[in-house]
Amino acid sequence: MAYIPTGKELIDPFKVLAEAEIRTGMKLADFGCGTLGHYVFPAAHLVGAEGQVFAVDILKSVLNSIESRSKMEGTSNVTALWGDIERVNGVKIADNSLDIGLLINNLFMSKQKAAMVKECVRCVKPGGRFVIIEWLPVVVSFGPESASRVSPTEARQLAEAAGLKHEKDIVPGQFHYGFIFIK
Repeated sequence: MAYIPTGKELIDPFKVLAEAEIRTGMKLADFGCGTLGHYVFPAAHLVGAEGQVFAVDILKSVLNSIESRSKMEGTSNVTALWGDIERVNGVKIADNSLDIGLLINNLFMSKQKAAMVKECVRCVKPGGRFVIIEWLPVVVSFGPESASRVSPTEARQLAEAAGLKHEKDIVPGQFHYGFIFIK
């Protein structure tokens, strides 16, 4: 059986968060955070007690997992928040209130890509950063089907159509590409 990398072997969340210039006291949301909170808990550590991290997902089971882990680890600055990131005002985070928004490995799952990016960007304040990371459009034996992967060009066009300005490209891992944008 072929070896399939997971977690930090695929993408180191601390590296991504450092590239986004996360600092103590910031407010951040991980849109479509997933069961493990791969970015949620590293972000909570980095923003400290003065900061806040929203773990946003549409699946209640995911939010229950985040809440359980948060209690277990005593992480008081994490808020598990139900939200539909594919719908206008589907996330109950105020307009222009976040320092950083993360949209990681979610575009490939959506048929409403433009709406998804627009809804997430709505929450980021002017001058704030928005991070998009997706699977490279290459054929490998794991991850999403290559036909559903979003090209870097399409991801960048979606972000720019939502009013973002490209700041820099990042290399989050061997199988992913990433961009950091400024609102």
